[in-house]
Order: sequence, then structure tokens, then C-alpha cells
Amino acid sequence: MTETVVVVGAGIAGLCSALALGRSDRQVVIVERDGPPPAGGADEAFHDWKRTGVGHLRQSHAFLARLRNIIRQDHPQLLDDLAAAGVRDLTFQDMLTDQQRESYEPKPQDAELTIITSRRTTLELVLRRYVEALPNVTLRPGIFVRRLQISRRPDGLLQATGVRADENGREVEIQADVVVDAGGKGADLIDQLREAGAQIPEFTESAGILYFTRHYRLRPGRSEPPRTGAPPASGDLGFLKFGVFPADNGCFSITVCAPEIEYEMRKAIMKPEVFQEITMLLPGLRRWTNPDQAEPTSKVFGMGDLLCRWRDLVVDGAPAALGYFAIGDNLARTNPLYGRGCSFAAVAASRLREALDGSQDPATRARAYHDAVREDLRPFFDLMLKQDRDAIKRAHAALTPGHRPSFRARLAKSFAEDGIAVAVRQDVELLRQAMRGFHMLEHPEAWLKRPGNLARVLRSWARGKARNAAAYPPKAGPGREEMMRALGLDHEADVRLAAQAQIAA
Repeated sequence: MTETVVVVGAGIAGLCSALALGRSDRQVVIVERDGPPPAGGADEAFHDWKRTGVGHLRQSHAFLARLRNIIRQDHPQLLDDLAAAGVRDLTFQDMLTDQQRESYEPKPQDAELTIITSRRTTLELVLRRYVEALPNVTLRPGIFVRRLQISRRPDGLLQATGVRADENGREVEIQADVVVDAGGKGADLIDQLREAGAQIPEFTESAGILYFTRHYRLRPGRSEPPRTGAPPASGDLGFLKFGVFPADNGCFSITVCAPEIEYEMRKAIMKPEVFQEITMLLPGLRRWTNPDQAEPTSKVFGMGDLLCRWRDLVVDGAPAALGYFAIGDNLARTNPLYGRGCSFAAVAASRLREALDGSQDPATRARAYHDAVREDLRPFFDLMLKQDRDAIKRAHAALTPGHRPSFRARLAKSFAEDGIAVAVRQDVELLRQAMRGFHMLEHPEAWLKRPGNLARVLRSWARGKARNAAAYPPKAGPGREEMMRALGLDHEADVRLAAQAQIAA
């Protein structure tokens, strides 16, 4: 008997679900609240596509190697379609420092570290058109899902049986054997399950950071500056993080991130003239955004309320509901700083296909999906939490007059900056293995736990700053006080607020 799968949401998570499930004998129906994309190509999609359900559509995106490898393995034609639309590959060799290129010898596995880069709208447009052409997939735009249809089985377990939705002012029911909830961070179907009695524990924590992005296009005859070398095209000044995101068809974006505690900066940065001035104060960005090199093609897009979230739909082996699977931000929401959201969705979709193919029993499927996702994705989520917490502490410390880190904190900082970071900038093999963790090809900390790799890092650290001087990146930009003065902002205001908050606490 052919299964019917309803996928709620046609964002990256929903489309990846259809990619994973659409080449089987299942019938996959994607229902999407927003209308279809505009006719035309990448520029029309960027400027005209109304996606009220995807608030971060025009933020910078990174599409890690894990995502590209899944596409290459299962849908090689899709990679060709992406390239035809201007989506680009960035290879491992493109990521090497000038020092590393001198001794670089390619290895076959380096191809697994290739990433794809484009505007999110371009990737989603091409992916959507590819999915719509799959024989077992139907995409129905303009359908707003209101209710998850739930029944209770004789054994007391909840069973998802489809959805109820509004379509052009009329209510429709879509029956399904499996419901995949890719509705994003604001979806409420899980809340409906809870109202029906499902036990779904949830962990949430603030990422402590806000994002600001502006898009640009290279002027005719101009080419991209190098992203490696001096001055750096990405960096962390403590009070500000920044990066360049090369995109498709001569476009790129700049994202600047500010800790939540930096109130003066985050209020001002939404103004296009302030954003542009910040890029001009950072040598690595000035090469990209100076008016002779590129012109802005968008306003400044802000993104806040960044909560990291993890939900478990199986507790102690008991599924919260049968026939219901959450995916994407609805299951695990991450800090965009690490660029893992789209890859999380693609990996989870692959794990869902394995769970559905492996058994016809709904409870066995639920447990298999839960276990696979926890094993594959949770290590990256946990490491992200640790890194976010450390960054929040550093941001608060920077605004605390007279703060002096403990010896342990100074030692950890030195090991990270003078040991690990310097070693991977010198040693191609260390970078190769570190990138396998970063790109989700293995456990994120596995490379550093290997005795040989740790020994190489320790040797590099022991050489000291003077002997490793060539491996350090140049200064990324001005200090906090200097930049605030240059922007005409009160550099003491946030210090006073931080002090008042400490007194109140």
C-alpha cells in the first residue's frame, strides 16, 4: 500500500524532506502558506519573493559540505541546476592560508569539504523547482495549516492522521499516513500535540547575539577580493563579529553580529549609513564594500530573538505521537553563526527516510528517527551552547570596568587562540581534520581528541607567539572605544548599563 506523506512547509527543511522521500513509492504532498516564487531567475527571487513564513530569508546563509555531499550523492542533477543558476562551489583549497598553499598536496577526501554558496533565495528557488519536478511530489502553495488531525489509539497513544488547512478561504482536510512538520520556529502543531496530552520536553536558551545583514553586488569589471590573507574578511572583535558571504551572480552579503548587551551598537547599526561606515572601518570589509568596488542592493536586515532550542519527541522510549515527525527549526533551532541550520535539516531528512524505510511500525519509526537525530546532530548543538555561553561571558566582561579573567580563563583563551587557531592556520592536515568536524562529517571534537593531533597543537602552542608570528591573522579592526567614537556613539553608555545591571542583581 502506498503511503501518503504530508510535509507542512516548503522552506529548506520541507524541501529537503521531499528530496529524501520523493524518490520512493510514497506520495509526498507539500503544503505551504506562502504563494509561489515569482517567475524569472535569482534576482527576481531575491527582490520579489514574499516569504512571510521565513523571516530570515534574506540573512546571509552558509551551506556546509554535509549538505552539498547529501545533494551530490542523492541528486547530482540538482547540483548541476544550482551551478546553472550561479550557485558556486568553494573548495578546501579556497580556504587555505597563503602559508598553507605553499605546501598543500591535494587528497581525494578534500572534495568532501566543498561547500556551496549563494543567496538563500537562489538556493531555495532552484531546490523548489527541482522538487516540484519529482514524479511523486505535489507542492500546494497558499495553504495555511490550522490544525493537526490527531486520533487516540486503543493503546492510548496519539496518532497524527493529517492536517486541516485554509485554502483560498475554504477549509480543506488532507489525510496522511505520515505528517512531517517543517513549519519553522513559529509552527504550533507541537503545541496542539501538547494540548492533546503529549509529553514533549523542550530546552531553550538565548544565543545572546543579534544579526544584521546587507547585500551588495560587484560593480561591472570588478572581481572579488581574496577572502584569505590580510586583511581578514571575517573576524571577532569581541564587541562585534563580522563576515563576508560570497553569493551568486556577482552578489555577496556582509553580516555583522553584536552581543545583546551592546545596546548602543545594535540600535544604530540598522541605519544603512552606519552599517556602511562600520564596513569601511574594518579593513577586510572595506575592500569589498567601498563604493568603487560594489553597490548595496538591499536595506539592512536585522534578526533577533535568537533562541537555541531542542525538542525530544521520544522520552524513555515512548513516542509523544505516532506518524508525526518534526524537522528543521521546529525540532532543533541553532545560532546562525555556525551556519548549520540548513545542514541540520538535510541530515534529519535523510535520517527520516531511513526510519521510514526501516520499518512499517509507527513506534519503531519514531524511536529510530529520534535516536538517529540525537546521535548525529546533538553533539553539534551541545558544542554550540558551550561556545555561545563563553561568548556571552566575554561580552559582559568587556563592559565590566577592571575585570580580570581568572588564570584558568586566560589559559583556556591562550590554548584556543595561540594553540588551536594558530596550529590549524599552519598545518594543512590539522585544518583538513578540523574542517571535517566543522562541516558535520564527523563528531565536532573528534579531531582534537586524537592524540597525534593534540600533540601537534601543543607543539605549536609551546613555540610561542614570536616563533608563530607569521601564522597569526592581522588585526581585524579597531577596538570598541575607537569604533564607537568613529560612529558617533556613546561608548560609555553600555558600560553604565552593565554596571547598573550588576548592582540590581
